[in-house]
Amino acid sequence: MMDINDDFLELGGHKFSSRFILGSGKFSLSLLEAAIKDAKAQIVTLALRRVNEGGSENILDFIPKDITILPNTSGARNADEAVRIAKLARELGCGDFVKVECIKDSRYLLPDNYETIKATEKLANLGFIVMPYMYPDLNVARDLVNAGAACVMPLGAPIGTNKGLTTREFIKILIDEIDLPVIVDAGIGSPSQACEAMQMGCAAVMANTAIATSGDVRAMAKAFALSIEAGRLAYLAGLGEVSEIARASSPLSGFLE
Repeated sequence: MMDINDDFLELGGHKFSSRFILGSGKFSLSLLEAAIKDAKAQIVTLALRRVNEGGSENILDFIPKDITILPNTSGARNADEAVRIAKLARELGCGDFVKVECIKDSRYLLPDNYETIKATEKLANLGFIVMPYMYPDLNVARDLVNAGAACVMPLGAPIGTNKGLTTREFIKILIDEIDLPVIVDAGIGSPSQACEAMQMGCAAVMANTAIATSGDVRAMAKAFALSIEAGRLAYLAGLGEVSEIARASSPLSGFLE
């Protein structure tokens, strides 16, 4: 039997045993540390605007030291702004990982794929481990690979909607065609949707709103962690074939003869 403990997510030469990336954008600081623990997450996103967002508390003080911080370029409208935010994050000691977000649209918060490609190339050349948030388009994904991305992060649905895998068929194309980890980001609203993404062959799932707005943050974080592990194990095991007609699971003849 396959040992899932030997199965790692690899990003930019780093190995992670957890395939759950926790977004921190909507968490209260008082719940963040507990949610990280229950989610068993090893990577946590960080919007730079939340560092010293006011008062005496700093979000970095609520993220355990053994967690990899993934600063995002939230607020950037183009590649130049994304690069500036990433450099600032590095200067603040947030490391070399960066999640590129270039968003002009304020209603649906859809990423600008072409500015994302430009930002990815610039940041990769500066030595960042670049994780670009994108609309799932195969040609764009190929350009991101060539630009030096460490993975691609297609949206399942618009940010914060909890609608799940509305772009399922396009994400599946990326999984089949792109030789980098495909990490579903945005729109995942329930543990079952996270499990489905992992069963499809996604390398990891990122979630934030679904957990932060649940009735019990810690329980939901744990539910996501379990569902992602279950989905990954099912993918590795290989799902059974789907049939259009019934197939008996035990002999139908001979017993009453």
